[in-house]
Amino acid sequence: MGAQWKQKWRELAADQKGKIVGKLTREIQVATKLGGPSPEFNARLAAAIAVAKKQSVTRDTIERAIAKGSGTGADAVQYQTVIYEGFTPHRVPVVVDCLTDNNNRTSTEIKMIFKAGTLGTPGSVAWMFDHCGLVEAHHPDASTDIEIAALEAEADNVEPMELDDEEIASHVGARFFCPMASLDSVTKALKAQGWLVTTSELHYQPKDYPELTEAQREEVTKFLQALDGHADVHRVYAAVK
Repeated sequence: MGAQWKQKWRELAADQKGKIVGKLTREIQVATKLGGPSPEFNARLAAAIAVAKKQSVTRDTIERAIAKGSGTGADAVQYQTVIYEGFTPHRVPVVVDCLTDNNNRTSTEIKMIFKAGTLGTPGSVAWMFDHCGLVEAHHPDASTDIEIAALEAEADNVEPMELDDEEIASHVGARFFCPMASLDSVTKALKAQGWLVTTSELHYQPKDYPELTEAQREEVTKFLQALDGHADVHRVYAAVK
């Protein structure tokens, strides 16, 4: 789906742990704000908590994030969603989803990063993506047919997903795409089929992918890493295979 470059930041040294935890807790806050504080009835929150636990985020940190997201925490913060669109070096379209409590600060810093690329206006590249729901999941039965699973869950499309965790290497992995309004129902349907959901969120899926040389790909990856490493950047969607 063009997100292989993300593996790079997942493998960063321990000094990046704080940034990763910050992004994970922010996802919990957003999921709570959008769907409520109960993981049982909020598929996105359940997936966010599962990922946070896998990254050794403490229970106290998770609970504080839920409280903050629901507005009941003592340090509750109102985050604003801001979308930036543009091109990486070599004209790869990119959509940057930010969560910020200070839009002026975020805007200035994102514009600085985009000096290596091209910052566009709202709508300038969004048409190059399908805005949809995305569910990433794996199933312990490796013989599971992902096409049938997608059909039964009423997903629009599905693609196989490589699993890089040795503990689930024998599982079958897949990415399911659906209309934004169907994200929760598709997630719950997959869970009922025995799928273990790791991601349930709104998503920008590229419609096409520019051809890049290896040298160009390295330059684009460096640019995307700079964006993804920013504390206020929540998601980066780029048309990179």
